[in-house]
Amino acid sequence: MTDALIEYGLFAAKSLTVIAFVGLLLIALSRARGSLKSNAEEDGSRLEVFSLNDRYANMADIIRAATLPGKLYKKTAKEERKASKQREKADTLERPRMFVIDFEGDIMASEVSGLREMISALLAESRPGDQVLVRLDNAGGAVHEHGLAASQLMRIKARGIPLTLAVDKVAASGGYLMACVADRIIAAPFAIIGSIGVLAELPNFHRLLERSGVDFELHTAGEYKRTLTLFGENTDEGRQKLREQLEQTHALFKAFIATNRPDVNLARVATGEYWYGEQALELGLVDELKTSDDYLLEARQSAELYHLRYKARKRPLERLLGAMRSTLARIVGRATDVLA
Repeated sequence: MTDALIEYGLFAAKSLTVIAFVGLLLIALSRARGSLKSNAEEDGSRLEVFSLNDRYANMADIIRAATLPGKLYKKTAKEERKASKQREKADTLERPRMFVIDFEGDIMASEVSGLREMISALLAESRPGDQVLVRLDNAGGAVHEHGLAASQLMRIKARGIPLTLAVDKVAASGGYLMACVADRIIAAPFAIIGSIGVLAELPNFHRLLERSGVDFELHTAGEYKRTLTLFGENTDEGRQKLREQLEQTHALFKAFIATNRPDVNLARVATGEYWYGEQALELGLVDELKTSDDYLLEARQSAELYHLRYKARKRPLERLLGAMRSTLARIVGRATDVLA
């Protein structure tokens, strides 16, 4: 049984190595091909803008058509069309605009590239009275990636545009790093909020390889170029250095929250725990209990709502590589990264 487990462990380690090698090879080939493309060939991504006012109006019209008697529906529809035309002529240009952006997070915050494009476009066309709502669903991940995502949201605030962030499901760890930037945070009653902490985890196959007579060598220049490894023998010194790095990152995380939400009691909330919406409201992590749906239905009465969506052009190979990168990151825990 023990031999079988050893054989399986070696097979798993070899498989992981092969997958990583193939993935890196494909990434290198993709980048080599990409460097040969012209700018015109690369320009296949696009920004899409949808009117949420029209969407809500169309859905309401579908319900009226299904529930009202024929004559009454026709009369109501005619009145609604007339009122809509009058609104368009009178105040479409004068009514404030609210831009709605969705951000669905993963361990590497892979949507940040689209987020930065949408925000750049929005800032290039912004005018007084504009607002932004970001609907966030993010359980956290790599610090540098989520830090960049938070920095993108800070660009909106720096321009003086009111920023509201809505959490219907989860804004934890790196997700809350993004959320705390907003001027106002709303959350559903059972949304998960918090997890203000930092972690790093990875398996170690050293003893398994040693029992099987497999040597692993790691050569570095710089005392702390690598603290812990997957296949080498980890030391107490390396573990201590990694713990120091985690504490430093946690301190930066807390300082960032203190800057953006100065009324939060960090000693109480920066423990790595998470809370549901009602508890988060009591702790000052959010400002109001409300779903993004109710927020938008209320906002449509006084503002023109526009949903922004960025569609990046990805070839089949690029989609495959993206999936492989995400899978590898989850398997090895991105040993060189700290996760928030």
